[in-house]
Amino acid sequence: MSTICLYGSASGGIDPAHVELAARVGRLIGERGHDLVYGGGGTSVMGAAEAAARAAGARTTGVMPQALMELELPPDGLGELVVTQDMRQRKAEMDARADAFVVLPGGLGTLEELFEIWVARTIGLHTKPLAVLDCAGHYAGLRDWLEGLVARGFARPLVFDCIHWTDDPEEALDHLERAPRERVRLPSSEIVGTFVEFPTDTGAGGASPGGRAS
Repeated sequence: MSTICLYGSASGGIDPAHVELAARVGRLIGERGHDLVYGGGGTSVMGAAEAAARAAGARTTGVMPQALMELELPPDGLGELVVTQDMRQRKAEMDARADAFVVLPGGLGTLEELFEIWVARTIGLHTKPLAVLDCAGHYAGLRDWLEGLVARGFARPLVFDCIHWTDDPEEALDHLERAPRERVRLPSSEIVGTFVEFPTDTGAGGASPGGRAS
């Protein structure tokens, strides 16, 4: 048994298909013997996932900052509610309790959570697997843009080794259960450019490293 951290929308008015997907994921988490930690809300994607996971036997833990208690409305029956001082503490608490992460459709808050945990994985700060469960191409444009970052040299190709993209809930859970948990280690030359890679031309109008233009 492990604890899976789920990130997803708390917003109403979204396509019901996203909420149905969340319910399927929550049910699978419980049926496979896992527990759930998530943002604590009782609505939309978050609420559907929690309710389905709890109904399938999972222990559910919600983590919510005090400022959102009256906005996201924790559900009745939640296994445990952890109230934090702010959003940063919320994310840290969720991360610490999790063994793996699954990202469902969401907005800016979900993207913030995705990028923080993904970046930490790519630089070797943790070894927990991460899956993005897309639905109806919700993240397709984002993924294209991210692949463009790699093509333009702003990100290393290996960042995609640290994340699994799928539209199948079963495949997402399979990945979280079976993915190798190896720490990413980068040669220093891949983390930052070496000094010799930067321009050293000190001709007319140029500047020497650390100096001013002549």
